[in-house]
Amino acid sequence: MGWGYFRSCRPSSSPRSVVADVSSLAGFTIGITAARRREEFGAALARRGATVLYGPAIRIVPLENDDELRRATQACVDAPPDIVVATTGIGFRGWIEAADGWGLGEGLLDVLKRATLLARGPKVVGAMHAAGLFGEWSPESESSTEVLERLLTMDLQGRRVAIQLHGEPLPDMVDVLHEAGATVEQIQVYRWTLPVDTAPLVKLCQQVAAREMQALTFTSAPAAVSFLQIADELGLGDQVRDALHSEVLAVAVGPVTAAPLDRAGIPVVQPNRSRLGAMVREISVQVPARFARRVVAAGHTLELRGTGVLIDDRFVSPGPSGMALLRSLVEHPGQVHTRAELSAVLPGGSADDHAIEVAIGRLRTALGEPRIIQTVVKRGYRLAFDPEVASSGRY
Repeated sequence: MGWGYFRSCRPSSSPRSVVADVSSLAGFTIGITAARRREEFGAALARRGATVLYGPAIRIVPLENDDELRRATQACVDAPPDIVVATTGIGFRGWIEAADGWGLGEGLLDVLKRATLLARGPKVVGAMHAAGLFGEWSPESESSTEVLERLLTMDLQGRRVAIQLHGEPLPDMVDVLHEAGATVEQIQVYRWTLPVDTAPLVKLCQQVAAREMQALTFTSAPAAVSFLQIADELGLGDQVRDALHSEVLAVAVGPVTAAPLDRAGIPVVQPNRSRLGAMVREISVQVPARFARRVVAAGHTLELRGTGVLIDDRFVSPGPSGMALLRSLVEHPGQVHTRAELSAVLPGGSADDHAIEVAIGRLRTALGEPRIIQTVVKRGYRLAFDPEVASSGRY
C-alpha cells in the first residue's frame, strides 16, 4: 500500500454503497484458509467481485478412523458423565453418527438422556433435538464464557463433565472445572492435521507476508493455529504478523475461531453472527471502508482499490504499472510529480522519460478520461485534483 494503511484507509460508519453493476469487492483480494465449504465461501466472495486465493490450513481426519474419539466415547458409555457440554452442532451430530457406526450409538444416547445438557448455541440445540434430546440449557450469547459461568453455579465436586469440542481445545475451561472438583472428559470431534499438499498454504503465507491481499479469513480455530505455525516454520512469522497488524485484515467467523489470533495479539474483525453469509457481508463492508482511497479529479470520483480503480460507476484495472503511478499521484493529489519520482515507483525500479510517457499514456487510456492526469510542461505530471469540490462533499 503506497500511502500507508491508517492514513489512506478511511473507515466510515456507513461506507458508500457502490452502484448495482459494480461488485462491492471488485479490485480486492481475499485469502481463504478454510478446508470445509471453501468453494461455497469463495464463490460468495467472487460474486461480489473479489479475487480469491485459497490455501487450506487443515484437513479433517475421518471420524471412522479416529481411535481417540472412539476411546473417549467408550469412556462416556462406561462411566456416564453427570453433565455434557456441546459446543457445535456439526460436531455434536458427528459424534452421535460416529458412535452409531461403532455400535455405541444407543449406549451414548442413553447416557446423554440422563445427563444435564448444556448447549453453546442454537445450532447445538437443534442437533440435540434431532437426536431426541431435550431439556438443555443454552446462553443467548453463544459464548463459551457464559457456558462456563453457568457450570460454576453448579456443585461440581466429584461430578463428571464431558465437553464435546470442535476444533481447538479449551484448556482454560478444563482447568477451572478441575479446580472446582470436577472430572473432565474432552470429546474432540473432527481432529485436524495439515493438508496432504501444503503448497497452497505455503503460498498463501508468502502472499500475506508480501501484502498481496486485503483480507485473510478464518472459519476455524485450528486453521488459525496451523496458519501461524506454518508461517513460523517458513521463517515468515514476523512478516505475517506485521501484515496482519496493518495492511491485511484478519477476519474470523466468530469468537472461538478468533481466539488463537487474539492470543497472538492480532486484531480481528468478526461478523455479528457466526455464519458464513454474515462473514461475507462484513468483509464487503469492512474491506472497502478500510482500504479504498477516494479523490475527485477532473470532475470524476476515483476510488483506488487493491488492483484497480472505481471511476464513478465503472471499475477498471490499469495493471501493476498503472496502479503504481496512480497511487503515487493520489498520494499527494494536485502536487506535481517529476518523471524521476514516478520512475522510482514503477515495478522494476527505474525507467527513462520515454518509458514514463508511455506508461502515463496507457494509464490515461485505461482510465478513459485523459484529463484526470495533467501534464505540467517541463516538470512532470499531477492529478487534476479539485480540493474545493472534495472538501464540499459534492462528489
